[in-house]
Amino acid sequence: MSQNENAPDQKPEKKSHPLRSLVLFVLALCLGSGIFAWQEVQDFLGKAPESPGQSIIVDIEPGMTLAQVADTLEKQKVVTDSKKFQLLARWEDKGRSLQAGQFLLNTGWKPEQVLEMLASGRSMLYRLTLREGLPWWQVAEQLEKQGFCKAVDFTSVIHDPKFLQHWSIPFDSAEGFLYPETYLLPKPRELNMEAARSVANRLVEMFWKKVDKLWPEGRPARSDLTRLVTLASIVEKETSVPEERARVAGVYTNRLRIGMLLQADPTVIYGMGRSFSGRLLFRHLEDEKNPYNTYRRPGLPPGPICSFGAAALEAAKNPEEHAFLYFVATGKGREHKFSKSLKEHNRAVQEYRAVMKKKKD
Repeated sequence: MSQNENAPDQKPEKKSHPLRSLVLFVLALCLGSGIFAWQEVQDFLGKAPESPGQSIIVDIEPGMTLAQVADTLEKQKVVTDSKKFQLLARWEDKGRSLQAGQFLLNTGWKPEQVLEMLASGRSMLYRLTLREGLPWWQVAEQLEKQGFCKAVDFTSVIHDPKFLQHWSIPFDSAEGFLYPETYLLPKPRELNMEAARSVANRLVEMFWKKVDKLWPEGRPARSDLTRLVTLASIVEKETSVPEERARVAGVYTNRLRIGMLLQADPTVIYGMGRSFSGRLLFRHLEDEKNPYNTYRRPGLPPGPICSFGAAALEAAKNPEEHAFLYFVATGKGREHKFSKSLKEHNRAVQEYRAVMKKKKD
């Protein structure tokens, strides 16, 4: 027997299959790529472009595609990667929900917060403050100055019969119904008639929202509404002292009851419009052509003379009961001296002039 025959049996050596190696390599490559991609995604989602961030106004125009929006965000450093933001928007199913407008974003926000803001439509709001006592043309000027609409368009809207009818305004303009308040409003992309109509609607809507609380039983009849809003506007112009509003309303209510001329300087000034130079002269008080001249024309003027607050309307609705027929400034502050007779009033006027003369000296 040969040596080879006496040797123990040996197992044949296994050879690695080339296909199996390729599959393992591909799997390892995919796993590595997946881990890398996952890390990239987590890094994009979990990290803001800047720390600390800064506020940025981003203008998203109507008709912009998702890619254009994402590119805009990347250029303004609100996101770090345009394509990844697009993937996020599609994954969240918000790619078609992005709204147009001006948005106040922050470079310290993570991508998901940016996406949520754009999809919610919470565009940037701007503060608009309208103080009490402004006539409509000054309101229009303020709106144009602050970029909400053109004054000429606003003027057209608040004199439009359809607009007035829609809001139950019983005058030939929305004077008195442009409620003085601090508003937060978006600025329009284009200063056109639609922009003017939008802001006019907002002001009148606020008027009814505020004053309807004074009439829990329902709005007054047209004639009562006309009287109350006109008187309220005069009260607004005559005193800035809250405690005097009902008393001033009482003076004019007394005069109307006995058929006495109102003789209210603010109505005369309003009737002169923008031509008023800042000084009321005797010839102005004698002008019978001025329909708002309550020195020459009996009763209330044709309509409101300014925007007024709810407090002035409440005073007109509930005037103080007293016997006063006159009032004049004291010259010592914002308060007025109220009198029951012309003799008392003339004395109060002399006191006022003396105080003013002393101040000049």
